Amino acid sequence: MTTILLLEDDKNLNRGISQRLEKEGYRVCQAFGMTEAKEIFQREEIQLVISDITLQDGDGITFCRWVRGRSSVMFLFLTALDQEIDIVNGYDIGADDYLTKPFSLMVLLSKVHALLRRRKKEQDGVLRSGELVFQIREMRVFLGGAELLMSKKELQLLLYFLKNPRQVLSKEQILEMVWDMDGQFVDDNTLAVNIRRLRTKLGESGTWIRNVRGIGYIWTEEAGKE
Repeated sequence: MTTILLLEDDKNLNRGISQRLEKEGYRVCQAFGMTEAKEIFQREEIQLVISDITLQDGDGITFCRWVRGRSSVMFLFLTALDQEIDIVNGYDIGADDYLTKPFSLMVLLSKVHALLRRRKKEQDGVLRSGELVFQIREMRVFLGGAELLMSKKELQLLLYFLKNPRQVLSKEQILEMVWDMDGQFVDDNTLAVNIRRLRTKLGESGTWIRNVRGIGYIWTEEAGKE
């Protein structure tokens, strides 16, 4: 069953949205503040986050940034803020969609269905770069038809590169998107060690990961979804 985290401090609205989502067959974890939402997110297997922006103990922008440091889960903002700058800020930090209040529950359900369909499509796909094939759902990598054995972090690191080919990725971006930053100390050396291991396992294809001095790394070849 798909689990949705709903962060909304208006109890009546939270209850109304939760009941409607549950009628559609979703499991809803209700949170009324950012601290509670973080605890739920770390405890549960969440597929979609629906979050208000203005909260009594913080704001949805900060929560979204926190989530993006740990997961690529789908993220939908609900907010009374409808100025262009608020929408842009939401997308810039990694939100997938945006719905302004007041809104119809039918419109919300339509967006939820669309985001989860998109998520499933992304998870079911295959990424290819030359003879390198990455099966996303199974988290398995093949090079020239032979499977490569990799650690979880190496797989996550490679997947991030393949999703962002020919883009210079800063060290900060990579650490934020690949490593769990909650209570875990990581630094540039951690990244460098994992890059070195990944290059070794990829053989000649490892040369496709290049260091951009003073900035980060780039996957130099084309990569696309099949």
